[in-house]
Amino acid sequence: MSTALVIGGGPAGLMAADALLRAGIATTLIEAKPSLGRKFLMAGKSGLNLSRMQPLGEFLGYYGADAARLSPMIHGFGPQQARDWAEGLGQDMFTGSTGRLFPTVMKASPLLRAWMARLGDMGLTHHTRWRWTGWEGNAHRFDTPDGVQSLSATVTIFALGGGSWARLGSDGAWRAALEARGITTTDFAPSNAGLLVDWSPHMEPHFGTPLKGVAWHCGAQHSRGEAVISARGLEGGGIYMLSPALRDGHALTLDLAPDKSVEALQNKLDAKPDKLRLAHWLKKELRLPPAKAALFFEMCGGAGLPRAKWVNTLKSLPIRHAGLRPLDEAISTTGGLPWDALDSDLMLKQAPGHFCAGEMIGWDAPTGGYLLTACLATGLWAGEKAAAYCQRKSS
Repeated sequence: MSTALVIGGGPAGLMAADALLRAGIATTLIEAKPSLGRKFLMAGKSGLNLSRMQPLGEFLGYYGADAARLSPMIHGFGPQQARDWAEGLGQDMFTGSTGRLFPTVMKASPLLRAWMARLGDMGLTHHTRWRWTGWEGNAHRFDTPDGVQSLSATVTIFALGGGSWARLGSDGAWRAALEARGITTTDFAPSNAGLLVDWSPHMEPHFGTPLKGVAWHCGAQHSRGEAVISARGLEGGGIYMLSPALRDGHALTLDLAPDKSVEALQNKLDAKPDKLRLAHWLKKELRLPPAKAALFFEMCGGAGLPRAKWVNTLKSLPIRHAGLRPLDEAISTTGGLPWDALDSDLMLKQAPGHFCAGEMIGWDAPTGGYLLTACLATGLWAGEKAAAYCQRKSS
């Protein structure tokens, strides 16, 4: 009889277990933390943005260089499938004005409870507080509350997470065990992370203020999303999706008036008297909110900016910063297990019968439903391919 081990109880691991159980494979799920789905529940604190309802080609574009590798998985479990899956678990869903998909209750716990109940009905066995520490011959070794335990199975799916939010279970410690097996891994890097900015005191009144109606530019990446001025810098979706370009060292600029052209702004400015002060132009003529005006002065060097540079600076304000927030403060990470270590089934080339899913694979994606959909999609793909592997082994 074929058996399966799924190591990691986040959304990718749970989806892999779901696929295996539906294929009739006896499955045991292992989680290092005291409960399952902890990062899933954390995502639910902001409403559980499960996916984004948009054409599949547009949706895939948000995965950048990883789109081609993820394409078959997203085609198998994309935005519509994510909605159908959640509704199949009894959750009413709605699509927001930007296409983001949420449960009507705006939290993850009812969905997770329904999912766990269904997995239990299908016969899932699971252990918590079991930490995988590597291989012991052909078996897997775990540190548990009852001492060291060893388990083996026909197939194993690793869904061990990335390198952020260690307190929720994604600590990246699995890299050492894979490397001991001769499997190459790469360093983690922060993604969907805020920016560190050393503000001057005059920015303090604006901490907590969102920057709306702006456009961010970094390398070839652009974003019309919001960001919040915080005590430590800038954070929010508008910044998060630029993480790849920021990691590559590209300069970040901000367009404070994205719906007005340089020409239109310059023509209006030219019609104003020479004695016009910069602060008056920003506040009275452009009607910039105080936080935007403060940011302008913070980044442009003050009121001494020559009038000839006002418009271009407004449209392309250089944002000085000290880089992305530390790894463990990032919403997600890139790095870990490179695509080259896996075949098209997400099976480790150097460890037949061992599959991988979720954020431990070195793909990258912005928030807004893309992260969670890809975790679920890779989990489903790995589970289905592992089940097919079992069937081949038993035939």
